Amino acid sequence: MIIRLHAKGLTKTFTLHTQGGIVLPVFDNIDLAVKAGECVCLHGPSGAGKSTLLRSLYANYKPDEGQILVEHMGEPLDLLAAEPWELVEIRRSTIGYVSQFLRVIPRIGALDVVAEPAVANGTPADEATAKAQELLMRLRIPKRLWSLAPATFSGGEQQRVNIARGFIVDYPVLLLDEPTASLDAANRQTVVELINEAKSRGVAIVGIFHDEEVREAVADRLFEIGNQSVAMAVPAVGVGEVCS
Repeated sequence: MIIRLHAKGLTKTFTLHTQGGIVLPVFDNIDLAVKAGECVCLHGPSGAGKSTLLRSLYANYKPDEGQILVEHMGEPLDLLAAEPWELVEIRRSTIGYVSQFLRVIPRIGALDVVAEPAVANGTPADEATAKAQELLMRLRIPKRLWSLAPATFSGGEQQRVNIARGFIVDYPVLLLDEPTASLDAANRQTVVELINEAKSRGVAIVGIFHDEEVREAVADRLFEIGNQSVAMAVPAVGVGEVCS
């Protein structure tokens, strides 16, 4: 299988400048390779660094050392060495991210919020709108809400809009931060279906799933944060190389 995402030797600390420069280690020498069609679940106790690693893989945080190689436009590219404009392009077409919270421009209707990433990626507006409608229906967002700004929605409704927005583009790599945390059983099952459909298309997925039932339904393997013997037990291959 093709490796779509490979984090090599990642080390991350936080310096608390307001508290005398105290340095807090988060993770050290992490190595994680994710294949096309694979869902890897970050696992470990609260505070182990799962969310920090996930945000690092999206280049929201910059690790102190290491590389994050992603297959972008058929070539390996190191996120930590990328120019700002390259990161914009990578996030537009290669790496999708579903966070726990929906952050959107006020007064923009839910349908347009969901369709926007697809339009930005070159999908014709009518096709993007049709796909946005399909996702909102699957995630049980009533049609009467589609023209309303998601800021007025409940937490669960906002999260479902967030999920629809994350899945509207067929990103080769998808990062999921507790996507089912505020959902009921029916919508959790829909998200499981969306994840497994993405895997069948060859998407490489890294996620945090605190719901054990969801985790068991989508994860191909667990990646323990804080257990260095597990963290290093990954083949030393590069993005785009074939792994037997």
